[in-house]
Amino acid sequence: MIGDVQVGGGAPVVVQSMTNTDTRDAEATLRQVYDLAVNGCEIVRVAVPDMDAAKAIPEIVDRSPVPIVADIHFDYRLALAALDGGVHALRLNPGNITDERKVQTVVARAKERSVPIRIGVNFGSLPKKPYRDLGPEPTIVDRMVDAALWEIDLLEKMDFDLIKISLKAFDVPTMVGAYRKIAPLIPYPLHLGVTEAGLPGPGSIRSAVGMGILLAEGIGDTIRVSLTGDPCLEIDACYQILGALNLRYRGVTMVSCPSCGRAEIDIIGLANQVNEHLRKLNKPLKVAVMGCVVNGPGESRDADIGIAGGKGRGVIYKHGEVFRTVDEKDLLPALLQEIERM
Repeated sequence: MIGDVQVGGGAPVVVQSMTNTDTRDAEATLRQVYDLAVNGCEIVRVAVPDMDAAKAIPEIVDRSPVPIVADIHFDYRLALAALDGGVHALRLNPGNITDERKVQTVVARAKERSVPIRIGVNFGSLPKKPYRDLGPEPTIVDRMVDAALWEIDLLEKMDFDLIKISLKAFDVPTMVGAYRKIAPLIPYPLHLGVTEAGLPGPGSIRSAVGMGILLAEGIGDTIRVSLTGDPCLEIDACYQILGALNLRYRGVTMVSCPSCGRAEIDIIGLANQVNEHLRKLNKPLKVAVMGCVVNGPGESRDADIGIAGGKGRGVIYKHGEVFRTVDEKDLLPALLQEIERM
């Protein structure tokens, strides 16, 4: 449990993000936390780079609508301060907090309040050398898994099992290989992510490929799409990935054809207008906007509501049945009106 959110154990895949505000500015950070929560984020991580940021944690935790995870690097004392501030979970990096005694000090304090710890391994900040003998030429995947197992061993020796693991890399095959390797070795939930994935367009695609492969294999309990931009964009990408795999849905799912020479209505313009009207709806509806008679009727029947375009007209289907036929100019208002009724 991260606060009141269950991770693993058969729970739905949890959607996470991270603020990009200066954590020392509690008001700005809380505004972003609320924006993320409104968009469907269930757990929010905040950076704790120094003691001034740690001092803002109590207010952020107290006023946050969702559980807060403190992101800790280099200085174990920041983890202790965050724990004193009431955070719901910690993220520790075994690549830059490598002193066993310091890790044990943090674990002992976390154990007092039953605060979970994510062991967050990143390709970009691996330990300088492996903790175990991995042979003469260990792969990056070997080293990532080694770093995670080292810290898992430390925590287990202290009878601490409130553990979550991540092994993130920008390179998708490396990331996939690391998660595949560790999944059968541990009983703990896995947090998936392609780290530093990039700008929203390419970053979402890279994340969808990496996480989609693993989620389709049953690997992964919580996800974050790491994008350069507004973190709220990460939430939409997360739900798009989960929806594509029929794992979770949030808001309207729109099926629309790419258009071709057979289309006899302006399907591209219509699809854009429908999407703009529906993007703020948080209802699990499937809406089809189709442009011709090849796949249009079938996809529209399969949706909760849909349009199959013809020459200057379109048929509206509702729950698999023909509902009405309207002229092209009336398609958008007729569709939106019926969606509001539904």
